[in-house]
Amino acid sequence: MSKSRERALDHKCPNCGSKIIFVPGLGKWKCDNCKGEFDLETLKKFNNASSEENNKSEEIIEDINYIEYHCKNCGAEIIADENTASTFCVYCGNTAILKSKLSGKFAPSKIIPFKKTKDEALEAFKNISKGKPLTPKFFNKQENIEKISGVYIPFWLFSIESEGNINVHATRVHTWVSGNTEYTKTDTFNVNRDGKMKYERIPVDGSKRFNDDLMTSIEPFDYKEMVDYNHAYLSGFLAEKYDVSDKDSEIIAKKRADETTKKTLLDSVKGYTSTILKDSKITNNIENVEYVLLPVWMVNVKYNDKFYTYAMNAQSGEFIGDTPISKGKVVLFSILIFLAVALLIVLFTYLIYKGGA
Repeated sequence: MSKSRERALDHKCPNCGSKIIFVPGLGKWKCDNCKGEFDLETLKKFNNASSEENNKSEEIIEDINYIEYHCKNCGAEIIADENTASTFCVYCGNTAILKSKLSGKFAPSKIIPFKKTKDEALEAFKNISKGKPLTPKFFNKQENIEKISGVYIPFWLFSIESEGNINVHATRVHTWVSGNTEYTKTDTFNVNRDGKMKYERIPVDGSKRFNDDLMTSIEPFDYKEMVDYNHAYLSGFLAEKYDVSDKDSEIIAKKRADETTKKTLLDSVKGYTSTILKDSKITNNIENVEYVLLPVWMVNVKYNDKFYTYAMNAQSGEFIGDTPISKGKVVLFSILIFLAVALLIVLFTYLIYKGGA
């Protein structure tokens, strides 16, 4: 590795040489020592960040050193920038450290920088139990929060042209009365619909470790805010490399396109009393695939010796996660409901008896 490339990964403050990190919301890198703030162009000028040309060259990218963490507990693989000395597994909380070098194929083309801060993620977590009276009393207390981390999750974005044809059995029912007789006429139709549709950037999670349903729930991301990938954006955050290939992810992307195309065509069949889909044929052609990193805040909570994982879209602020139910509160609420019902029955009986007397 050349000297310039080593400097490119230092992420040092151009003013004082201290470590700098990317600050969500500010959209810049900040030095806690001298309070200096720097944009990407400034860092490039001082050789703290690689150029777009370097990022586009696989040969040079392979020369960039990262730190790879392989969790011996659950097997997750997580990467961070060179300044990270130690970390924890965001999935099980286990500490694991292993330095290695990543190959160029793991360098994404685009990235959405973090927009929501750590404090905003914590506040969203604390609000998750509002309106949920059965949540354990001390579940969202600070002492239960094991880890909160900003993680760049690998995604494949598929642009697909979809062409579909559906055959629908439809009926139209007309009812009228003549004299004392009611008549019903049912007309049946064989309805066909076909069309072409284009889908831009259908996202598919490229990590086996990250819960797919959880990731789908925090969509959508605004891809207009994507920028060219630069390793400097990893400063202060973790990033996981993909372990699901674009070919394997293609199956999921085509399925999403297939379902949307079919539904759109079916929704166009209107004016009938009933419709039944008889058969359909959907052909999907992938026009483009992009490998990108998307920002997610992950919160791990340990409660009663069990881990609960929550995710926040670090761009939009969408926060998702299931909270546990307190068995004690369930019993208490059941008793209160039983007493309330019993009281109403006694009161109702008393009023009836009083009225009869």
